[in-house]
Amino acid sequence: MSVFLTESDRVIVQGMTGSEGRKHTRRMLCAGTRVVAGVNPRKAGTSVAFDVEPIGPGAGAVPTGAVEVPVHGSVAEARAATGAEVSVIFVPPAFAKGAVIEAVDAGIRLIVVITEGIPVADAVAFRAHAAAHGARVIGPNCPGIISPGRSNVGITPPDITGPGPIGLVSKSGTLTYQLMHELRDLGFTTCIGIGGDPVIGTTHIDALAAFEADPDTELIVMIGEIGGDAEERAAAYIAQSVTKPVVAYVAGFTAPEGRTMGHAGAIVSGSAGTAAAKKEALEAVGVTVGRTPSQTAELARRIHRDLAGARA
Repeated sequence: MSVFLTESDRVIVQGMTGSEGRKHTRRMLCAGTRVVAGVNPRKAGTSVAFDVEPIGPGAGAVPTGAVEVPVHGSVAEARAATGAEVSVIFVPPAFAKGAVIEAVDAGIRLIVVITEGIPVADAVAFRAHAAAHGARVIGPNCPGIISPGRSNVGITPPDITGPGPIGLVSKSGTLTYQLMHELRDLGFTTCIGIGGDPVIGTTHIDALAAFEADPDTELIVMIGEIGGDAEERAAAYIAQSVTKPVVAYVAGFTAPEGRTMGHAGAIVSGSAGTAAAKKEALEAVGVTVGRTPSQTAELARRIHRDLAGARA
């Protein structure tokens, strides 16, 4: 199984006709994602041709050659024509709030916001609007979500890994890719890059709950980073509600205090928000925490071996 995203989900791309939208739409198509439409009011009635060839595991059934994806004038029109359930957003920051709200109002259930640099007030507004209408937002400022061998919505390279028993949730896009690569011998049910901005739609806790409920996810890898208290809140949730083993990595053990580091949400003040404090909170509830991505991968591999041994 997979979490939040399946191979049958139909996907529209808001911003497909821009350079980034075109590039990543092609990659999604090559990975087997069912991209059924783009949205651009100024180019409604046209289509975009993509030269598709299979990339990554599970993409063998992807037809090689030119694929025409129609462009609609609104999300509502695209959804009415295609029955799409998922949208991925590649529009500039100034237009992202409107794009998310438009998708929510059209009845899209899963909205992946790749755009970075979105004002916090805009993120607060569209997150609240989505929550009020029962829609899930992943991001903003994130790589998206991939269920290897099934579907890939966002910018995650589709050929890093294949399907397997690990669920991955990460604030960092780069570390998402690294852990996928480090654990490619085991594979993943779903990898979710939730983004590191101060306001995001899907949280560590949301992903942990989904992986806990997914029968095919045997082990969870959680990547956090300095700043805020998301990892501490995740630790409290794990203590109460997660029975599966969790391995974590917190980026920023060597970061100086009192500075913003990388993502806008990564602010350390005194002992609050430090990697050491997050590590302590996670270890206190039984989470195994690595000090480097490679060590984290080895810890996950060791736990997986123990699980396999226990079943034998």
